[in-house]
Amino acid sequence: MKIVILDSGTLGADIDLEPIKALGEVTEHKTTPPELVAERLADAEVAVLNKVRLNAENLANAKNLKLICVAATGYDNIDIEFCRANGIAVCNVPGYSTDNVAQLSVAMALSLVTHLDEFRSFVHSGEYSRSGSANRLEPVYHEIAGMTWGVVGGGGIGSKVAEIAQALGCRVLLCRRQPETRYEAADIDRICRECDVISLHVPLNDGTRGMISRERIESMKDGVVIVNTARGAVCDEAAIADAVLSGKIGALGCDVYSKEPFGEDHPFSALLDRPNVCLTPHMAWGSYEARNRCVRRMAENITEFFAGNIHNRIC
Repeated sequence: MKIVILDSGTLGADIDLEPIKALGEVTEHKTTPPELVAERLADAEVAVLNKVRLNAENLANAKNLKLICVAATGYDNIDIEFCRANGIAVCNVPGYSTDNVAQLSVAMALSLVTHLDEFRSFVHSGEYSRSGSANRLEPVYHEIAGMTWGVVGGGGIGSKVAEIAQALGCRVLLCRRQPETRYEAADIDRICRECDVISLHVPLNDGTRGMISRERIESMKDGVVIVNTARGAVCDEAAIADAVLSGKIGALGCDVYSKEPFGEDHPFSALLDRPNVCLTPHMAWGSYEARNRCVRRMAENITEFFAGNIHNRIC
C-alpha cells in the first residue's frame, strides 16, 4: 500500500507517525505547496493530510487514490463532491480534540472577561513596582457567574463548553440543529441579542458561512465577548474587526481565520495591539494528547477501510 503524507509538519515534530508508517510504503512530506499536490498524489493509494486543499484540479490524475485521511474533524478543505463522484473515500477523525478545544475556548473567555493580559502586563512591565500601590482595580472586570453564555454548535466541543460555562455559574443558551433538553435552546438570532459571551463551535458549510454577519453583530449587546474556535469564515471578519475597533464588541478571542496564516491585509491586522483581543495560531486542536490520538485514529481509519468496514467515512 502506497501512502503519502502531505503535511506532517502540521502535526508537530514531537509526534510519532509509526502507527501510519507501519501500514505500508510511506512517503512523508513536511509540507506540500499547492503546485506540488498533484505530483505527490500521482501514485498514492492513500493520502494523509491536515491543511492541504484537495480539489478537482489536483485530484484529477490521482488514478490510484482510494482513500483520503484528514487529520481533523472538519473537512472543508476537501472537494467531497469530486471524491464521491470518482469513488475516492474520505475519512475524518471526529472527537479527538474535544477537550482541548473546549479548554482553549473557555480559557480565552475567562482571560478576556477578567482582563487578565492587561493586569499581567501592568506587573511584568514594572509599572506595578513603581506605582506605590498594593493593588490596581482598573480596568474594571465583572464576575462571569450570572452572565449569559451563548454556545453556537451543540456537537462534542460545544456541549463541553456549555457544561463548563454552566459549572461557572452562567446561564447557557445553546444553538444546535438537534432538539435540546440539557440547556435552554435558542436560535442564532436570539443568542446574538441576549448573550454576554458567544462562543462558536460549528463546522464550515453553506449554512454556517458568514453566520456572524454585520447585521447580527449590530443586534448584539454592547461589550459582548466573542470567541471563535470553529472556522474563520463562519464570521464576517471585516465586520468583527470594525465592531472591536468601535467598541461594540468588548473582547475577541479567535484561533481560526479565513486565510491561515493571515496577512497584513487581513482585517484582524488592525487588532494586533488591542489588549481586549486574543488571537492564537490555530492551535486549539493541537495538544500533545490530541495529536497522538489523531494519528492512531487515522491508522485505524486506513486499516478499517482496507478491511472493508465503514469507519469514520464522510463519503
